[in-house]
Amino acid sequence: MVRRNEIFGITIVASICLLLIGFSQKDPTNYQRSHRFQQLLELEGSFRYKNYTVPIPSMNNVISLQKNQIYRELSEYEFPEGYNLEDFTLSTGGKPIRTIIITTWRSGSTFLGDILNSVPGNYYHYEPLLEYEIVRIRGYPYAERALRTLKNLLHCDYKKLRSYLRYGRSHVYLFTHNTRLWDQCEQFPSYCWNPNFLSQFCKLFPFQSMKSVRLSLDLAENLLEDSSLNVKVILLIRDPRGTLQSRKHRDWCPGNPDCDQPLNLCSDMVSDYLAAGKLKKKYSDRFRALRYEDLSLNPYEIVQELFSFLGLHFHNSVKQFLNSHTRVNIGGVSSTFRDSKSAPFHWKTDLNYTEIQAIEEVCEDAMKLWGYVRSKNATDVKEFNSLTKYDIA
Repeated sequence: MVRRNEIFGITIVASICLLLIGFSQKDPTNYQRSHRFQQLLELEGSFRYKNYTVPIPSMNNVISLQKNQIYRELSEYEFPEGYNLEDFTLSTGGKPIRTIIITTWRSGSTFLGDILNSVPGNYYHYEPLLEYEIVRIRGYPYAERALRTLKNLLHCDYKKLRSYLRYGRSHVYLFTHNTRLWDQCEQFPSYCWNPNFLSQFCKLFPFQSMKSVRLSLDLAENLLEDSSLNVKVILLIRDPRGTLQSRKHRDWCPGNPDCDQPLNLCSDMVSDYLAAGKLKKKYSDRFRALRYEDLSLNPYEIVQELFSFLGLHFHNSVKQFLNSHTRVNIGGVSSTFRDSKSAPFHWKTDLNYTEIQAIEEVCEDAMKLWGYVRSKNATDVKEFNSLTKYDIA
C-alpha cells in the first residue's frame, strides 16, 4: 500500500510538471497569467504536494521559454527588407531598435510609452531614473551616473546596476510597466532581481524603449553620440498649462521646485527647444520632437509617421492599443485610457483664469517657441484654439 501511494504521488507530481510545460508551449499567455499555477509556486521556488517538492523551471528554461514566445509573437512581424529577428537581438549578436522618450512629469509620456510597448517583442525600460525622486537632471552632480545607468540598461548589462536594482526591490513599479518582464517576475520572483537573469532576458528582445521625465534633452546628446547604441530620441513636449494642471492631482509634486514651479518647467522648455535645434541639425535621422497635443488629436496619423521614423512596423497590436486607449475615459489620473481629443485640454476648465494668467506670464517665451497660444480673456479660454504651428530653428 505504501509503495502504491508513493507511485501515485510521483504520478501526480509528473502530471503537474507536464501541465506546466504544456501551458508554456501551447499558450504562453495562459502560462504567464494563470492564477491557478501562480498559486502552485511559492516564493522559495517550489510547489509542495504532500511530501514531494516540484522545482520551478531553471533560469535557462525560463529564458528558453521566453525566447520561443518572442519567436511566436513575431512570426508575422514585418522586419525591414533583408533583415530578420536575429539581426536585432543582442543574444544573437544583433543590434536592437532602441527608442528613448525625453520629457517631463505629466506630459503624456506614459501614453506614448505604452504605445511603443504595444509592439510585440518590445522590452520597456520604464523611468530608469526613479531613484533620483522629483529632480530634473541638468548636469552635475547627477548627470554622469544617470547616463551610465541608461547606457547599461540599453546594453542589457544589469550587473553594473546595483543601486538601480536595490531601489527597484522596494519600488516595484520600476519593473511593472515592463509587462513582458513583470509577467515572469510574478511567476518566478526569485529570478526577478537577479542581474544574470535580467541581462540574459533583456538580450532576447529586438526592440527596446525607454522613457525618462528627469533627463534634460541636452544630456541626451551623449546617448546619440554613442555609436554602440544607435538610439533614436523623441522629445515629447506639452503645453505648460496642461502639464501644471495635471501635476496638481499628484501628491508627490507640491513642495518640489522642479515639479510645482512654472518658472522651472518653462525654463526647461526653452532649454530643450535650443537643444532640439542643435540635435535636429546634427542627428536629423535619429532625433524628433513631438507635441503631446498633436499626438492626441491625430493618434493614428502621428503614430504611423513616428513608427516610420523609428523603423518600427505599425503592427495590428499597436492599432488595437490605439482603438482601446483613445476613445473613452477609464481609470484614474494615471490611466492611459482617455478620450485623446479632449485629454490635453482639461486645463481650460480645471484651472481658474487667475492660475492660467500666472502660468502664461512666466511661460510666454516657452509657449511662443513651441506654438502655444495665450488666452485673451476668461470667457475666451474655453473655446479658443490654443495651438499654432511651430518650427525648430
